[in-house]
Amino acid sequence: MLLRTSSRIYGKALILDCNGRIVFGEETALLRKQVKELLEQAPSVVLNLSNITFIDSSGVGELVRLYASARLAKKTIALAGLTGRVRDVLQITKLATVFATYGTALEAAEALSADAAGAEN
Repeated sequence: MLLRTSSRIYGKALILDCNGRIVFGEETALLRKQVKELLEQAPSVVLNLSNITFIDSSGVGELVRLYASARLAKKTIALAGLTGRVRDVLQITKLATVFATYGTALEAAEALSADAAGAEN
């Protein structure tokens, strides 16, 4: 299954719901394009990975590149809804300690929105 995405706003964060696989090729290119567009619109993006069935090394590499790009722009990317395979890959690669991860996309969006509100004060 190819990667399909849709986005929604929650507080000061944008949630990108991802469905399918994050693998080398069109999928990683689509993810890169979508996240960069969303980061232009909001200070925080939540990648909802609850419907991701598979991620390969290219997909993991793309997550790292997006994270690094966001940090340089003083933006935030968080991961939510990690499934067994995705969680295992992130733990094996030690990236689970790099990314802020949340159980659900709404939990992540609430936390990021609260952080953004605190930074404004």
